Amino acid sequence: MVWFLGLGFAGLVVLAVALVFDGLLEGLFGGVEALNGLFDGLISLPVVAGFVSMLGFAGAIVTGTTALGPVAATAVAVPAALLTAWGAFRASRALMDDGSGAAPREGDVVGVAGTVVTAISADGYGEVLVRLAGQPVKLAARADTPLPRGTEVWVDRSLSSTSVSVRPVER
Repeated sequence: MVWFLGLGFAGLVVLAVALVFDGLLEGLFGGVEALNGLFDGLISLPVVAGFVSMLGFAGAIVTGTTALGPVAATAVAVPAALLTAWGAFRASRALMDDGSGAAPREGDVVGVAGTVVTAISADGYGEVLVRLAGQPVKLAARADTPLPRGTEVWVDRSLSSTSVSVRPVER
C-alpha cells in the first residue's frame, strides 16, 4: 500500500512540475512527435500525472479495503488510470483547441456605447472610452458637434483601428 501511495503522490508532484515547467516532457520526447502526430498530446505531463496518480491512489484504495494483493490491485487500478489519462488528454486537447478567443476587429466597435474622456472640440477631435470584449479601450474620436467630457456616445463608424466616429446618445 505504501508503494501505491508513493505513486499517487509522485503523480501529484509530476502535475506540479507540469504547471511550473510547462512543455518540459514534450521537449524531452521531441522524437515521438516525429511519428506524424501518432502520439500527439498523449505523452504530456498532465496525462502522465493523471495516469500515475490514479494508478497509485486506486491501488492504495484496493489494497486498503480488500484482501487483494498488489498484483490484483494493479490489475484493478490500471483501467482506472488509463481512463483518467484519457480524460486528462481530452480535457487538455479541448482547452488547447478552443477557437472562441478571436481578437476583436476594427468593425467590432461599431454600435458600442462609450463616454467622452477628452472633450471633442469644435474641429471635431477628442477621445472616447468604450468597452470592447469586456475591456476598456480608449480611442480617438470624431464628432459632427462639440461634445463635453462625460457625454455618453454611440460609435457609428470605425475610421481606423484606433479612431472612430461618434454621435451623442439622445434620451
